Amino acid sequence: MQGNSAMVERLSTDARAKALQELPGWSEVRGREAISRTFAFKDFNEAFGFMSRVALVAEKRDHHPEWRNVYKTVEVTLSTHDAGGVTSRDIDLARAMDAIAKPLGV
Repeated sequence: MQGNSAMVERLSTDARAKALQELPGWSEVRGREAISRTFAFKDFNEAFGFMSRVALVAEKRDHHPEWRNVYKTVEVTLSTHDAGGVTSRDIDLARAMDAIAKPLGV
């Protein structure tokens, strides 16, 4: 993605809280400036399909999630390491993940 070399500003505590109000299921990570959500799908195949679709979006945006998959669940943590915390890039990726999961009933 072009223009990614520009530094992205870390969100203030208030801006992060406001963004989380618009992201049901997402919450702050204790002891760390990051947001997280656990997605629960109907089976492993659905969870893996979700991860595959998110991976394409993340690669295009050059912004990659920390995540782990166990059977039908996908645990996601988002933080912009270069900025040392949560930025608009994390909020945008969280929204994209929610949009990908929604048609699956998650």
